[in-house]
Amino acid sequence: MQRKWFQYWFNSPYYHILYSQRNDAEAEFLIDNLSAYLKPAAESRILDIACGRGRHAIYLNKKGYDVTGIDLSEQSIKYAQQFETKRLHFYVHDMRRLCFINYFDIALNLFTSFGYFDSEKDHVNALKSFRKGLKADGTLVIDYFNTLKIVKNLTSQETKTVEGIEFHLSKFVADGKIIKHINFEHRDKPFAFEERVQAFLLTDFERMLEKSGLQITAKFGSYGLEEFDENKSDRLILICKKV
Repeated sequence: MQRKWFQYWFNSPYYHILYSQRNDAEAEFLIDNLSAYLKPAAESRILDIACGRGRHAIYLNKKGYDVTGIDLSEQSIKYAQQFETKRLHFYVHDMRRLCFINYFDIALNLFTSFGYFDSEKDHVNALKSFRKGLKADGTLVIDYFNTLKIVKNLTSQETKTVEGIEFHLSKFVADGKIIKHINFEHRDKPFAFEERVQAFLLTDFERMLEKSGLQITAKFGSYGLEEFDENKSDRLILICKKV
């Protein structure tokens, strides 16, 4: 089976170099606000889906929760595993496949870690897996970019220099996806990667969640959990429950 863009790019050391400025303060701000809103019990079990190197999961564990992080990137999980404790575990796992049944109180899918697949069926399968992993009264949180605002303000060309590497980024919309081409040279060798994320709108999520047996109970437009405004908000944060 042909490997997908995310299997190459998220496993590459260059992915972490390009996005090394992602700050922990922002991740902690979101987790603090979600914790205050959801009020998880001390013994809650939390799943971080597509956890990357585990910044959200590690912080949740520091707050005292039992946390499991899953991600398809072996490199990211290998890195995250150095932070494991009795109540913090990381596994290489595909979000479309079920790993637990009726086990978690809360499942989180943060920082636009969704929309990577080509078919809606794959996305619905992923949502069904999230649902099955939750207890009957469990909560799913999805944090996605606000597609309308992203598309409206898309900068087509950009150059970023990080750690001496000059990354040339080009972004465009095609086939219902927001696509980013990443080109650079390192040690006299050319590299090319891409990101392809579905341009999902709120209506798309409503449809897919309904197909998956989930229902939106609240939506927010920022990490400060402000009201969602499709023209102005940076994020689309959905709080969902099993139907």
